[in-house]
Amino acid sequence: MPWRNGQPDAMIPPGETIGILGGGQLGRMLALAAAQLGYRCHVYAPEHDSIAADVCAQFTRAAWDDAGALARFAADCAVVTYEFENVPVGPLAHLAPVPLLPAAKALEVGQDRLTEKHFITNLGGTTAPFAVVDTLEDLVAAVETIGAPGILKTRREGYDGKGQWRIMTAHEVDGFVLTGQPLVYEGFVNFSAEFSVILCRSSDGNVVFWDSAENVHKGGILATSTVPASAAVLAQVASARELAARIATALGYVGVLACEFFATDKGPVFNEMAPRVHNSGHWTIEGALTSQFENHIRAICGLPLGDPALAATGVEMKNLIGDDVHDWAQILSDPANHLHLYGKAAARPGRKMGHVTRLVL
Repeated sequence: MPWRNGQPDAMIPPGETIGILGGGQLGRMLALAAAQLGYRCHVYAPEHDSIAADVCAQFTRAAWDDAGALARFAADCAVVTYEFENVPVGPLAHLAPVPLLPAAKALEVGQDRLTEKHFITNLGGTTAPFAVVDTLEDLVAAVETIGAPGILKTRREGYDGKGQWRIMTAHEVDGFVLTGQPLVYEGFVNFSAEFSVILCRSSDGNVVFWDSAENVHKGGILATSTVPASAAVLAQVASARELAARIATALGYVGVLACEFFATDKGPVFNEMAPRVHNSGHWTIEGALTSQFENHIRAICGLPLGDPALAATGVEMKNLIGDDVHDWAQILSDPANHLHLYGKAAARPGRKMGHVTRLVL
């Protein structure tokens, strides 16, 4: 397969192998979408148990910094993508000359909250007020300047509420013990709703958007995504889409990109981006004419993008989290429900075990 400037000169034909970095549920759903289009998938992950590998043709278990393993993995693939944004960027050079899509620049920006915030503000986006925190003195100054309440976050590797500490008053800073990790302090945003903008961009710059879901989080973990969103969200989607498109263009992005926003009385406030398929887009498997997973595969393989339009009047996606006991038969007895179980062996608090999508026809 000839390549020029990191992009294919022609489409990658069905029958070729797509490499997926990361072995979780997003990789699993990408692999299922790829199989529908006739592609094989090869998963690379350091964990012994990979639920993505369960549905893939091949699995390489190796460390992220294993140069030889990465090179051998790439040699089996026509293109490589990722389902996990915390893959170390440096070792990915060993994938060359096989292209990585989306490109590593998206990972570099998305892996560091401070880098991401500067990137967004330089593009004209609005974020929560923020300050760098490396010492306790920095934290005291940040709370004095920005105010409380606020959230102290690790700059790297925090997700699903991990690596975050709420600071409700300035007095809570007294005696606060820092972990030694680079941190950022964010002021609270007064918002009426949370929503996501999910787009897919092809290598020729064509961009399609799915309807924006209104998201509800519990304990920092996404609980539900609902389409159509409320009027408060719908009034701000156009502006949020403009910023998301600028982000994708600036990154030379190919594939699915998710951006999370707060709907406020001053317009959309950018929260964070995920350079990958996203939990708040799981509803698109049954609820859209083309899912986020299928369009991601189409984009990285040089195929025309599919129509992201709604396939139902309304959709709600609910995450199945932790060790709650569910009556699968009862869920499936309602023909409007679509159950997705990820095949994880052990449930634990905060772990996403699956999701249910309910269609309103």
